[in-house]
Amino acid sequence: MSDKKNLTPSQSRAARGLLDWSQDFLAEKANVGRTTVADFERGLRTPVPNNMSAIRHALEMGGVEFIDQNGAGPGVRLKNP
Repeated sequence: MSDKKNLTPSQSRAARGLLDWSQDFLAEKANVGRTTVADFERGLRTPVPNNMSAIRHALEMGGVEFIDQNGAGPGVRLKNP
């Protein structure tokens, strides 16, 4: 699994898409501001480490896993049930 601190904006967007979560719902689950999620996913800013960890944790608890970067780059997928 990828380093807990390492999450890209595209991985966050993809994970939300797989879970069918809005930015508002992710922000609520991660207990961060909606603008934190929105600005991160647009590449405008990187959340402070605690917020980044909370976003990643919320997505993982929702049922996704993050894939290490390989020849094709980092990714995300649904966990096996």
